[in-house]
Amino acid sequence: MKSIAFGIIGTGIIAKVHARSLKAIEGSHLAAVYNPHSGKAKAFAEEYNCKGFEDFDSFFSSVDAVIIATPSGDHLEGALAAINAHKPVLVEKPLEVTPQRADRIIRAAEENNVLLAGVFHSRFFELSGIIKRTIDSGRLGKIALADAYIKWYRSQEYYDSALWRGTWDKDGGGILMNQGIHAVDLLRWFMGPVKSVGGIIRTIGHERIEVEDTAAATLEFENGALGVIEGTTSSYPGYKKKIEIYGSEGSIVMEENYLTAWDMKNPTKEDEVIIEKFLNKRDEKEDGHMKELEAFAENIRSGTRPMIDGREARKAIELIEAIYKSSREDGRRITLPL
Repeated sequence: MKSIAFGIIGTGIIAKVHARSLKAIEGSHLAAVYNPHSGKAKAFAEEYNCKGFEDFDSFFSSVDAVIIATPSGDHLEGALAAINAHKPVLVEKPLEVTPQRADRIIRAAEENNVLLAGVFHSRFFELSGIIKRTIDSGRLGKIALADAYIKWYRSQEYYDSALWRGTWDKDGGGILMNQGIHAVDLLRWFMGPVKSVGGIIRTIGHERIEVEDTAAATLEFENGALGVIEGTTSSYPGYKKKIEIYGSEGSIVMEENYLTAWDMKNPTKEDEVIIEKFLNKRDEKEDGHMKELEAFAENIRSGTRPMIDGREARKAIELIEAIYKSSREDGRRITLPL
């Protein structure tokens, strides 16, 4: 099996996460990194034993596939360059900072027949798949409430550490579009389409940022359930992201990649196995990024569609944009799709 040579555009924290994950994956390796600032590309390349480039032509000629790991508002340019070079491309969350910019990436990939995927690594936790299948099977009965809570902490120093942090242009938003989008995506994936949303966003705990550090929204899903999304980066010391699903026949509460509740009206032996494995037992070694990279590599080899293709990755962006729109319009309920 030929090893797939991956290249990363970007040299920040998330690029290093992907570089470490690629080291642990069989059949794939990190071949190159791109940053227009040669010093940053060189330093990253030395640390992760790959080639560093500051020009796209040399970079693309050295790789089979590309990971976009730049600030969110810069994803468009890197993704379009990779697509024009006919390289399969995996884009970190969010795909872009607005639905319109995401659409440009999606259209380019479809028009050029290039494989495109978005990163939502929480979907690749084993427990996430179990919950999705359980909901789809109808075992929870009629679902009444489905909620996502992201009560995290980011210091003022975090936002001050880079000029792009906390800006609409590069971050696309705050707690929802940056930190909380993984939980938003999981909730939307578990429950299906959202019919309408109303929300309020505020900047409460930080200074010198344009975007929200606190948000609250109410949702009506197309399946009839109601829901809540709450998020903040001002809750010291910060807590695990939480998804809660409550139905007439069963309820589930998930924190990160483990359970705090799995209660079924008609329990089975399978439920006992799930409870034994996941209840209050977080797997610190489970690496969602690595699992998604493995899956993307298999998509490249087999020509199959990624679980999170461009259109799927766009859905969380659209939902968050609807919450922002609602807040700008004094909480007016917004009907989806936009």
